[in-house]
Amino acid sequence: MKAGRRGLLFAAALASLAGCARPQEPLRIGAQPFPGYELLFLARALGLLAERDAHLVETPSASANLRALGVSMLEGAALTLDEVLGARDQGMALSVVCVLDVSHGADALLARPDIGGGLDRLRGRTVGVEQTATGAVMLDAALRAGDLGPADVTIRHVPFDEHERSFREGRVDAIVTYEPVKARLQAGGARLLFDSTRIPGRIMDVLALRRPVLDAQPEQVRRLVRAHFAGRSAWMAEPARHAAQLARRLQLEPGQVSDAFAGLQLPDQAANIQAFAHAAARLREQATSLGAVMMGAGLLQRLPVLDGLFDGRFVAGS
Repeated sequence: MKAGRRGLLFAAALASLAGCARPQEPLRIGAQPFPGYELLFLARALGLLAERDAHLVETPSASANLRALGVSMLEGAALTLDEVLGARDQGMALSVVCVLDVSHGADALLARPDIGGGLDRLRGRTVGVEQTATGAVMLDAALRAGDLGPADVTIRHVPFDEHERSFREGRVDAIVTYEPVKARLQAGGARLLFDSTRIPGRIMDVLALRRPVLDAQPEQVRRLVRAHFAGRSAWMAEPARHAAQLARRLQLEPGQVSDAFAGLQLPDQAANIQAFAHAAARLREQATSLGAVMMGAGLLQRLPVLDGLFDGRFVAGS
């Protein structure tokens, strides 16, 4: 489905949910197509997430999630940690309640098939990248690995929902992207030059909700997190059985779905409890490091305030 069509459907879905923000109404949770976010949708399909607890809103992009969160049309969303930091920098009271995945190959720099050799062959080329900290982290690491600097390439900022079209239409020579676009472009011959296996642990996706919701509807948040872990367990136990279900939203062939997940680490409940333990020290360290990158890229006005950023009540109690 083209990005414009997805955007119209998303707008219609939000319009139909307007006025549903009263306490004890289903939590409205936004998520764009991405393997690490699909476990919630799998849980819903398997009857492990009740509609009375959460309504999953299929969105075209993280930007759409953030806009909807900003006007209280969503209670929460699946986002990258840098997107949460950026939203908080703009005054949005978001807290992370669960780590959904850690990128280990799902984010990548892909080049046109005719660009041979290594990263050094990008010199003088146009590279597309989303204007996020994840994009900045990936591009910086890839250029350093190729002994290149930002001045050696032409950087074009491309929103995620335009990645595939921009690459296929030749508007960029290479692009920093992620699943499922990564799998589709590689199936079409795109060359992998760099991926997140070379910067382990630096890119993560999280479930974040507006703080007032956590206090007003804690049991629903707890059941939402529980559903994610249940979806994860179902996927890990029988991936072949569930591949077709996930393929539809990811716009992949069922046989490509497991490969798309191969680039992600999927922390279970025990790993999440450990990550949030001891005042979430490791997560706070990651956020501080990421915040510094975002400041350097002009994506934050100030270093992130860590108070209230991570709330471990819901992984421990689910």
